[in-house]
Amino acid sequence: MSSVPQEINITQAGARRAFPTPSIGVFLGLQILDVLTTLIGLNLGAQEGSTFIGQLLKTGPVSALIVSKILAAGLAAIAVFLNRKRILVFLNIWFGGVVAWNVIAIILQYAGRRTSVRPQ
Repeated sequence: MSSVPQEINITQAGARRAFPTPSIGVFLGLQILDVLTTLIGLNLGAQEGSTFIGQLLKTGPVSALIVSKILAAGLAAIAVFLNRKRILVFLNIWFGGVVAWNVIAIILQYAGRRTSVRPQ
């Protein structure tokens, strides 16, 4: 038999976790970082991971990024307009992951360039 009273188990099972506060400022900052890291990565020779954005890149990197940022801003605006705070939090987490992925790609591209060019 457990020494923990039953009401503590019920309270702990029904406890809600605190949900992160949505932030338009974080969203905008992540969009800027995404554009910068994408352009740097493409300049170093990295490939676009998204098929959709990859197709847009055929029109040019700047125009592709403008279209993708308009779509991202549209999603954020809809989330704010409909008061769906969780969507904005999800978008911030998603773009945080995208920026982290881009930084890893930049590091790998840069490291690959340094090791493939040997001084003579």
